[in-house]
Amino acid sequence: MSQNADGTVAVPPGATSAEAPAGAPNAVAETRSSQVGRLIGVDLARGLAVFGMYAAHVGPDPAEGGTIGFLMELAHGRASALFAFLAGFSIILMTGRRAPKTGRAGRQAVAKVVIRALVLLVVGTALTLSGTPVEVILAFYGLYFLIVLPLHRLSARPLAVVAATCALVLPQVLYVIQRALEDSAPGGVWTWPTETGGILALLFTGSYPVLTWIPFVIAGMAVARLDLAAGAVRVRLAITGAGLAVLGHGGSFLALRLVPGALENLGEGGWGDGGSVASAWWSDTWGYPEGNPAGLLVASPHSETTLSILGNTGVAIAVLVACVAAVDSFPRLHGPARPVIAVGTMSLTAYVFHIVGIRLLGIEELPGSPLHVLLGFIAAVTLFATCWSRFFRRGPLEWVLGKATKPAELVR
Repeated sequence: MSQNADGTVAVPPGATSAEAPAGAPNAVAETRSSQVGRLIGVDLARGLAVFGMYAAHVGPDPAEGGTIGFLMELAHGRASALFAFLAGFSIILMTGRRAPKTGRAGRQAVAKVVIRALVLLVVGTALTLSGTPVEVILAFYGLYFLIVLPLHRLSARPLAVVAATCALVLPQVLYVIQRALEDSAPGGVWTWPTETGGILALLFTGSYPVLTWIPFVIAGMAVARLDLAAGAVRVRLAITGAGLAVLGHGGSFLALRLVPGALENLGEGGWGDGGSVASAWWSDTWGYPEGNPAGLLVASPHSETTLSILGNTGVAIAVLVACVAAVDSFPRLHGPARPVIAVGTMSLTAYVFHIVGIRLLGIEELPGSPLHVLLGFIAAVTLFATCWSRFFRRGPLEWVLGKATKPAELVR
């Protein structure tokens, strides 16, 4: 699949005819239309994730409160979780959506994913070393790709089971490992990323540790296997997303109040002004658990708990389904949404753009910038993406990444 200059998705004829029921009138055209709508909806969701990431990094501090503070807090952690979820979706698109590619095509697809992962590791490391205060996610992404790639042949149900198992088990494993690292690090576990970096930070101590973020990626792979053009599938996914969001955040709300001493043991804290521990069921403003066992009951986006993973996965599913359904059901929405969709088609470029912008502007406190800074970033990237997409099918860094994967075509 590729994007035309006008922002629509070019679907190769051979990719749709095999999926159409034999003998159905206009089956190929209808299936092609549904695939176009589905991919545009994914790009719309990815564009919204970009804006959410911008809000988390260059937006006002959520702890300031009010409507703006609330909206900013909604973006924290959830935008990056949506990115990770959509990364899993992309892996399936690259390796075969309805059925995994086999033979030489399958080996080449796997090689392309591996090359992309290595490039993201390098670019993410370089951006981290640039000295911005942003916790760059790209290197983590690269490792996610490599770890989940062996699962790309699984169907939706096994992938969903693996994702659920990882969400239920790995946060507890991470808690144990981090406590062990804390005991062996003189300054505590949170000094490990800056002191040693590398694979230890990517796996256990960084802001997006592999153990608690691959469930998002695997869940995205599972959803990508489904026929999102089918209304019944969308309804089931919408119910599933809402249910997971309620289970995660609602479960945390109840647990913090029903488990004796949970709120008291967590205590007050946080990187914002006046963040209350009572909001730990959904908000980062209260702070972080930092080794407290009661922290396993919170569902704040960066708490790395089972409940937070369930809640954020539910939000990601709901956002994707809403975007796909909207662009499919309301064709007139394509025009007004085209700038956001354009940003979504070049999310890597947009992400690097805002890291470079933060570096050039000398922004050192994240979050905490005035609202006009956030609006300026969004306006700039939207204008660039809209103009670029009129003349080119892929964003500049996406084009470079595509060229980097060319050696995969040599695989036999």
